[in-house]
Amino acid sequence: MDDTALELVLRRDRIIVVAAIIVVTALAWAYVLKLATDMSGGDMGSMLHPVFQSWTGEQFLLMLIMWVVMMVGMMTPSAAPMLLLYARVGRQARQQNHPFAATGWFATGYLLTWTLFALIATGAQWQLERAALITPMLASASHVFGGILLVAAGIYQWLAIKDACLTQCQSPLSFIQQHGGFSATQRGALKLGVRHGLYCVGCCWALMLLLFVGGVMNILWIAGLTVLILLEKIIPTGRLIPRIAGVILISLGSGLLTSF
Repeated sequence: MDDTALELVLRRDRIIVVAAIIVVTALAWAYVLKLATDMSGGDMGSMLHPVFQSWTGEQFLLMLIMWVVMMVGMMTPSAAPMLLLYARVGRQARQQNHPFAATGWFATGYLLTWTLFALIATGAQWQLERAALITPMLASASHVFGGILLVAAGIYQWLAIKDACLTQCQSPLSFIQQHGGFSATQRGALKLGVRHGLYCVGCCWALMLLLFVGGVMNILWIAGLTVLILLEKIIPTGRLIPRIAGVILISLGSGLLTSF
């Protein structure tokens, strides 16, 4: 295959991966929008009230699905650089008769990690509802609680562990080189995706907790956090964006804590 033909194939692979990312993200956001509309209209009231009662298995499953889909919608765009790199190198490896596992296995591992985070977040939501710290729309019901979360997330933006995890997320090629390269086996690709997901969770978990401040079903709040996470990962400004965001969050949290 000549260089021109190879470039056409690589371009086709990029189009397929980008299209898949767009479709998956769009479907996830459509579900979240529908759920937010239902909740604001009261259709989900029977699933959320009263907050002091224990959830049924059906309620827990519904909330878990909500969190999983929301994590897919929020985190898939920021994984695009890594997925595109995987697809490109994978095509080149196949042309050299050294194929490795399909991109989907890596993406599955990545999303499995966020599914685990969604499970933890669902449990946290349950406990926060029982403690009456969040409203029926899943936003903070306490200035103290909201302020503490904002300040804590702001401080985390300045910590070394945040920097270390963000470095792994910002440099896909460097991440691959540091962790043994792409795998020829499905299991290896899955594990690599899980590892990348763990770094991503380490980078973003504190920001995700802010969903309990502005509202888990507040679409503008969700979109704002999604954009912030995306900017942190794709804009080559070192630690400038996390630092600025940290100062803003600490200021907002301090304002809440001193407002009563």
